[in-house]
Amino acid sequence: MDEKTKVLVIDDAAFMRKRITEILQSDDRIEVVGSARNGVEGIEKIKTLQPDVITLDIDMPVMDGITTIKHIMIESPVPIVVLSSMFADGEVTFEALRLGVVDFVPKPSGAVSHNIDQAKQRIIDRTLIATGVNLENIRRVFLEHMESEEQMIDRYRFRSLDYVLTLGTTLSGPNTIIRLLASLPPTLPLAIVATQEISPKILESFVKKFDEHVPWKIEIAREGDTLQQGTCYINPVDTTIGIGQNEQGNACLITSPNGDRPLDYLFSTASSVFHENTIGLLLTGIGDDGAEGLAQIKAKSGVTIAQKGRTCVYPNLADNAIARGVVDIIMEENKLPETVESFIDV
Repeated sequence: MDEKTKVLVIDDAAFMRKRITEILQSDDRIEVVGSARNGVEGIEKIKTLQPDVITLDIDMPVMDGITTIKHIMIESPVPIVVLSSMFADGEVTFEALRLGVVDFVPKPSGAVSHNIDQAKQRIIDRTLIATGVNLENIRRVFLEHMESEEQMIDRYRFRSLDYVLTLGTTLSGPNTIIRLLASLPPTLPLAIVATQEISPKILESFVKKFDEHVPWKIEIAREGDTLQQGTCYINPVDTTIGIGQNEQGNACLITSPNGDRPLDYLFSTASSVFHENTIGLLLTGIGDDGAEGLAQIKAKSGVTIAQKGRTCVYPNLADNAIARGVVDIIMEENKLPETVESFIDV
């Protein structure tokens, strides 16, 4: 019989510790080996209990969740699933994902939630999936705050839009996308559309804070928006966003009622508008979505790139596309910005 996934629950509320434990142990593949009331207590228990995964609250006394994440990643790296009511706080959601947590799962109705059963399956799924993470590839992103007058003037200067970069990722993608946009020049004749695994509840606060830390303009992807150069549009996999043309012939965002294959839809629709000026990039994640869409980009003479598996937190998504033979270039994460830039004529 396979060994159970050992989980440590860190939350200051006794009710939540009890309820999360009950939810996790309702799945016979999971064993909750202990609980802690704050980060200090949690870090000590990690050393003695050696859990496979941690569920972590953010708003706690003694040591808050963000500080706890930093200590855990340095002292005793373990996959972390954040379970918090602070999903409307952009600083918290962005910082947690920047530091490399597996996922940020909102508590449905506040810190002491009697409706947490609504999130039951997501909590179980994320906890189990976290065991497959490549811890060596979880790294915090170092960023600067975008606020100088010179940076802002350069950011909003008009340039032509000739290319589109479509990004597809599922689990642990936000961390990789933050790193990519921190290094990719916003002066390229390029717009970016990124579909990633992120809860719609934290999307607005995450995007707002993301926008403050990278030279690109970051916006939520919304149906009908005309693509603008120097802008990155963020879309959760819960919504299927693609690229079409409006009545004026300008590239714009469109949606599909069929949400089964959001990455395939994004890649294939982009290739129908931008043709050979389409770049499809598949990042870390799980599943086989995106491979067929990359094939459509190749068919239109665009460029397809996959993150090299050994640099992915989860290599499964990229590896599936590579196995299909639809990837032109396989590249380490730290070389992705210069690889993308090399295919754009300026």
